[in-house]
Amino acid sequence: MALLIDHAFLEKKAATNALELLHRWPHECFPGWAETLTNIARDETIHLSQVVRLVARRGGHLERGHRNQYAKDLRVLVRIGGTGEIVDRLLVSALIELRSCERFSVLTSASVADAELQSFYKSLFASEFGHYTVFLKLARKIESADEVERRWAELLEEEARIIGAQEPGPRIHSGLPADA
Repeated sequence: MALLIDHAFLEKKAATNALELLHRWPHECFPGWAETLTNIARDETIHLSQVVRLVARRGGHLERGHRNQYAKDLRVLVRIGGTGEIVDRLLVSALIELRSCERFSVLTSASVADAELQSFYKSLFASEFGHYTVFLKLARKIESADEVERRWAELLEEEARIIGAQEPGPRIHSGLPADA
């Protein structure tokens, strides 16, 4: 249940993130900017609704004080101001979506005894992978592909350190157990 509750929180944050990007940069960065972000927010809100229904059917409820240290640590890496800030926000969003894809793939395999969860995580994998690629494409429309790739490599290196520092637990973005 704790994993599903964590997942619900992350879907809520993902929807909020897409809307925050639109709020922070309301002008069209390029044609289709607003539509792309609202589509992502809609998808994430639908995922939130699906997770909330799963939690409720299984006797759980959402909690108020949820934290995600992984996302918080990634946000510290965002450069402030100018084009760098928006590119970094998009790349951090892509990283979070990518790691969610990885976890959903693992959860799909691990949920063979629960067909409902297995099907749910399998469907989410495709959607989150799509969001990952969209965030990368958005960054490349704002900054040169070479600069985006350079910054992506830097963020991946920092993210490896962040993941290594995460505590293991029933969270989508938890650290790995010591024996893994």
